[in-house]
Amino acid sequence: MKVNNIVCTRCVSDETMPNILFDNTGECNYCKQFDAIEADSPNNIEGLSYLNDVISNALKNKNKSNAKYDVLVGVSGGVDSTFLVDYAIKNNLRVLAVNFDNGWHSEIAVSNIKKSLDKLNIDLITYVVDYEEMKDLLLSYLKAGIPWADIPTDMGLLATLYKVANKHNIKTIFVGNSFRTEGKQPTAWTHGDSRQLRYIQKKFGQKKIKTFPVLSPFKLTYYGLVKKIKMIRPFNYMEYDKSEAKKMLIKEYNWEDYGGHHHESAFTKFVIAYWLPKKFGIDKRKITYSAQVRSGLMDRNLALDLLSQLAYDEKIMEEDKHYVIKKLGITHEEFEQIWNAPNKSIYDYPSYLSLFDKYLNFAMKVFKYILPFKPMMGYRLKK
Repeated sequence: MKVNNIVCTRCVSDETMPNILFDNTGECNYCKQFDAIEADSPNNIEGLSYLNDVISNALKNKNKSNAKYDVLVGVSGGVDSTFLVDYAIKNNLRVLAVNFDNGWHSEIAVSNIKKSLDKLNIDLITYVVDYEEMKDLLLSYLKAGIPWADIPTDMGLLATLYKVANKHNIKTIFVGNSFRTEGKQPTAWTHGDSRQLRYIQKKFGQKKIKTFPVLSPFKLTYYGLVKKIKMIRPFNYMEYDKSEAKKMLIKEYNWEDYGGHHHESAFTKFVIAYWLPKKFGIDKRKITYSAQVRSGLMDRNLALDLLSQLAYDEKIMEEDKHYVIKKLGITHEEFEQIWNAPNKSIYDYPSYLSLFDKYLNFAMKVFKYILPFKPMMGYRLKK
């Protein structure tokens, strides 16, 4: 039985990653993909110049429209989103904060949102999805048996940001994604879209989608092309040190750490800490650590050492599982049926992915008018 996997000589990605290949030096194609993304997203003087232009254009809109706000920022109570709010305010932008409430926020996350926004006197819109509907959606994705069972939360947040921006005539949305600190997730693990969501909910769910916001490709095109709403990822264009950001937030806003990346949501934590590693053998730390090693934010030997250890305490993982089962309103027997069902992949369900793959070049030309950056799906692994 094979115990050790081949590991990239540059990062810590290994053979467990989908479609991974290594060149004659042992470097993986995920590293080359990272280099391509970095070439399009410089965090040097050129990147800062780009951000200055974004801010200048947002400020100019004050006199061109009746909008009360210059920028929309999605907030979760985490480091990245709280830092972005602070960044926008320090650049004299009028901020509207939006929180997508799926019913799974931790108390610490909610407290972090309140403390920072209250101190900065920032308006907050909380988009609340009917919990029974949200619960049914999440349960449907668990029953579908695909790795990233939290796709509905990601999709709901994205749809909410565009919906609120459109309603309030805001043309700029700040989001806290950073490929240098988080990496690019493999498509095979995490892809989700509106076609997939509707199919899975119809096949496995009990409720109709009513309050949950769904962003179709047509709506995205409308928001980006017609309404000129642009989503910006500021961290891609600045030198962002998350540890230093935490220190600043703790000092200025009494921000509290909730323990780990995306642990502001109990369901997201469960998917990352329990569902992915135990059911699918997927350790998402490999993506995060590899990105940070490539960016010079983490020592490779340290990353390898951390990966040799359990990411979370086994007892806590079991407690989290029981909490999720109870909150989803299912029995342990029902959960075991879901758990023991055959593992599936995103390719087992209809989505727009095949169309995107078929018409990739055309899609990239269209996206130039919708998004101010090349979508991550456009960066393909070299074969």
